[in-house]
Amino acid sequence: MTGGRVRVVVVDDHTVMRAGVVALLAGEDGIEIVGEAGDGRAALELVERHDPDVALVDLRMPVLDGVGATAEIVARHPRTRVLILTTYDTDQDIERGVEAGAIGYLLKDTTREQLADAIRSAARGETVLAPRVAEKLIARMRRPVQDPLTARETDVLNAVADGLTNAEIGKRLVITEATVKTHLLRLFAKLDVNDRTRAVVVAMERGLLRRP
Repeated sequence: MTGGRVRVVVVDDHTVMRAGVVALLAGEDGIEIVGEAGDGRAALELVERHDPDVALVDLRMPVLDGVGATAEIVARHPRTRVLILTTYDTDQDIERGVEAGAIGYLLKDTTREQLADAIRSAARGETVLAPRVAEKLIARMRRPVQDPLTARETDVLNAVADGLTNAEIGKRLVITEATVKTHLLRLFAKLDVNDRTRAVVVAMERGLLRRP
């Protein structure tokens, strides 16, 4: 911090959202916006140029996403704290952001006062998490370790996500319909769900299934 002021760069590919965040923080004592960027690569250049205390980074952006930008900022400029500000709060998004080195994870429904306090806390090296994010992380830690999905179970789950029936899945994977049902039962047990739709949702939340 310089002269007690927290120097911040704001990174978001949505121009209106970025302008809104800047305007939101403009009147906050002790916070100075020193730069703006619309993608992760430009964010790295900003950090290199301004050496800010905090980089306020969106998660999903073109060129280089928030996770990639966070990892590079943390590796190259460890003095700059990265605070993610996003609309995404799935288990996978949260874990990727935290694992990349972000000191905090906020959602875009945060208030001006909460955002300003979070920036000041991040500058001091304190971890900052939105309440909903903290709840998800705690629930994730308390969740029993699940057996990983096998390659065949992942194939079946992808077919389910494509909307195929058991018979159609069997034809696609060249297995019997009874075998498809067996794989589904094992999937349900591993994911602790009771139906096909929930199995796909939970698998995607946990990063076990990636869809285009």
